[in-house]
Amino acid sequence: MRVLIVEDENLTARRLEGQLLKYDPSIEVLAKLPSVAKAVDWLRTHPAPDLLFLDIHLEDDLGFRIFEQVQVSTPVIFTTAYDEYMIQAFKVNSIDYLLKPVNYDDLVAAIEKYKALRQHFAAPDLSALLQLVTKPSEQAYRDRFMVSIGPKLRSVEVSDIAYFFLEEKVVFLTTQQGSMLPLEYSLDKLTQLLNPRQFFRVSRQYLVSLGSIDSIHTYSAGKLRLELRPTPRHEVFVSGDRVTDFKDWLGR
Repeated sequence: MRVLIVEDENLTARRLEGQLLKYDPSIEVLAKLPSVAKAVDWLRTHPAPDLLFLDIHLEDDLGFRIFEQVQVSTPVIFTTAYDEYMIQAFKVNSIDYLLKPVNYDDLVAAIEKYKALRQHFAAPDLSALLQLVTKPSEQAYRDRFMVSIGPKLRSVEVSDIAYFFLEEKVVFLTTQQGSMLPLEYSLDKLTQLLNPRQFFRVSRQYLVSLGSIDSIHTYSAGKLRLELRPTPRHEVFVSGDRVTDFKDWLGR
């Protein structure tokens, strides 16, 4: 079986590849692609794979956009962090799904389903799904992240995250308990993935949760200084050009 993985989180893509090979060492992972643009280019220049694993949110756009730019008849298994309402939509449209972090038994079940039904698969009709995903009132946000700790993987609930910060070109999350863990996302990407009612990008270096803010102090040049819990390694400021939006966010 020839498989294409379209996933912008490198750790997740590598883990999925490992799980596929555990299930069947003869599976050939043709490529691991992080964006709509790269997936479209690959699909235009290569024979169609037998099965496509597709993340919903890629680094440049929604994964669905691939099907607007290139004809794809390959069966699709989505990897998603959507809630149960969205999961029902996938079921209705006869497209299988895997919740992140991907559970091995769920992966096996999805592949077995594909094998049983592959003769009846056609190109997916994604219009209804695209409409659901792009409705602001029904926007789904990440509720967990997979992080690498040495040779181990750990799932961290968003509700347990106090803030994210950038240091020496690496993004870290800090948990409510003070654990600092590296993450394979940019702060720009995290801003898209997280609920804007719960998190705010206060500066180029920090993305903070509402619950982490202990106190707010006025500072020079129109900035605000934040005291966060747990205490960060550096002082945290709300940039002057973000102060108005920050105050609006606090007042929601």
